[in-house]
Amino acid sequence: MQAQAPPLLPLLRSRLQAELLTVVLLSPGREWTLTDLAGRVGASVSSAQREVARAEQAGVVRSRRLGNTRLVTAADSPLTGPLTELLLRSFGPRQILADALAGLEGIEAAYLFGSWAARYAGQEGRAPADLDVLVIGRPDRDELDEVAQRAGARLAREVNVTIRTAQWWREGGDAFHAEVTRRPLVPILEPEGAA
Repeated sequence: MQAQAPPLLPLLRSRLQAELLTVVLLSPGREWTLTDLAGRVGASVSSAQREVARAEQAGVVRSRRLGNTRLVTAADSPLTGPLTELLLRSFGPRQILADALAGLEGIEAAYLFGSWAARYAGQEGRAPADLDVLVIGRPDRDELDEVAQRAGARLAREVNVTIRTAQWWREGGDAFHAEVTRRPLVPILEPEGAA
């Protein structure tokens, strides 16, 4: 678990805290089990449980028991709205874009790259002004542009989409491929069988 504040939203205590709150607060009305939350953010259940307890004490999430299962959801609190907006703008792109792209045919994989991905990876620098998305596959360009515009409006940032084929992704050979693959990439949608 990362102990230092995440560069995308340095007022938060840790990346785990930011990731968990992003998942819960950007899905209002949905209840998450601790196991589902932990799996979604790549943490242990005990770490997720500690962060949920802190967030519950702060009044931004609430939980209830259903048998042996603890269900977590966003709380109705004066803090929830402003915190949700901050998380949407900082950590939200990965979740919002994954949800938006999931329904489009012809996408084999998608990644965030550029300044947002660099900040997400912990590299210091200016706050990202836009979002760069690499889509692998052969989606309908008009549908993809429409989805990117809607996601950009929700995230209050321009979403710039670059499409490349799966062969280009595997074989590369140009300067753009070299640049993209040497810098941080944040998976949005990964191909079947990817870890």
